[in-house]
Amino acid sequence: MIPPETTSVHPDTPQTGAPGGVLGDPQQDLADHFLACTRLGRYLTVFDGSRFVITDDFRDAPVLPEAAAMASIYSKDLLVAQAALLPLGGAVHKMSVTKREKYERLFKLIEENALSEMVRHSARDVLSAGFRNAEIRALEAELGDKLSPARIRYREFLEIVKQLMARKITAGPFLDEFKDFTQVVAGKLDFGIYSFCLDRMFGSARITIKVKKLLVLEILQFPPIIRRELLTDILALHGQIRELVEFIKYMVAIELGKNAAIEIELLEAFKLQRLSMEDIETSLKARTGQA
Repeated sequence: MIPPETTSVHPDTPQTGAPGGVLGDPQQDLADHFLACTRLGRYLTVFDGSRFVITDDFRDAPVLPEAAAMASIYSKDLLVAQAALLPLGGAVHKMSVTKREKYERLFKLIEENALSEMVRHSARDVLSAGFRNAEIRALEAELGDKLSPARIRYREFLEIVKQLMARKITAGPFLDEFKDFTQVVAGKLDFGIYSFCLDRMFGSARITIKVKKLLVLEILQFPPIIRRELLTDILALHGQIRELVEFIKYMVAIELGKNAAIEIELLEAFKLQRLSMEDIETSLKARTGQA
């Protein structure tokens, strides 16, 4: 999802401003885009697909209520789902009775349908509290308490990555650090930030192919949706080393099997804009019919 390394100075987290901001073209429907991501079984991305949505996107700029509701219901990153929910209730106490009733129905829909139990509970709490600001602020503080330690651990891991690039740490100890970092931040760090970190590493010429292969072997053990997104990001990276591409595809074939390999191949083609969403859905339906 990122270009190859061209400078020694990189941001630590995805940039939430334009271009590639979560809003995209205001004439285009972000809610439909989020629904398209959901239909493909993906984590939500910004409109141009350049990166995954992170919690900051719902704090840094206004998001249309329909899109925020879609994110709160369907986001596979539960932190993003919670972050999308909270701004929806922020101004309800100032609204007319008719508009307030609309938001009450919306929050009831979220309470009944959200993938995240945390979001369902939050929607119910906000409704029960009558959209009081105190309740929303308490939920925001709870989310912040979860995010802050994970982001601190993330920045600590970035220092280890810098040591690796400077050849001050070898592959073995680095891999131990990566495993610990992954375990500590699981479910507590935005998936978009975690994937951004891996993108930077796999896009860096200062990290050896040996280390990258070891990281791939770790990613193969991740849950299916997560490894599919991460592996296809690596495969779709502009200028990726052919040896690494062949290694990933070989390991996927022998470790994960034919179906997983096909899913990864289709999503890679989608990220490279070789296939449309409709092409992928048609292919998957055809395979289901053959099964």
